[in-house]
Amino acid sequence: MELNYMKYHYYAVFEKDEDGYSISFPDLPGCLTCAKDIEEALKMAKDVLEGYMLISEEDNDPIEPASSYKELNKNLEDNQVLQLITADTDFVRMRKKNKSVNKMVTLPKWLIDLGKEKKINFSQLLQEAIKRELNID
Repeated sequence: MELNYMKYHYYAVFEKDEDGYSISFPDLPGCLTCAKDIEEALKMAKDVLEGYMLISEEDNDPIEPASSYKELNKNLEDNQVLQLITADTDFVRMRKKNKSVNKMVTLPKWLIDLGKEKKINFSQLLQEAIKRELNID
């Protein structure tokens, strides 16, 4: 599988209000979202940036370069902060395909027997361990 390794890094403005956070990307008109708390805000910002960049790539829209932190920081209000968000469109496309492939692994028999006794789902456990090792969810 050939990947283009398209990674984009843009600053999002997180604006705190009474309901949570409004998130916008000053360099990307219409790239907006909102969230109840900071954890959700980070997740939603990544999600909206990935979607925006995927559509821009698919439509062959020009992709504006990101402004610098220094440039964007000058225009912030007291209830706003900048947060760098990364979108990897090749990784997103790969995850969308989400095709499972049979992978043979070699394990000691005693470990397999014990795992079966404890009703461990080996495929699920291996997937979770690999994702944890790669720091992906």
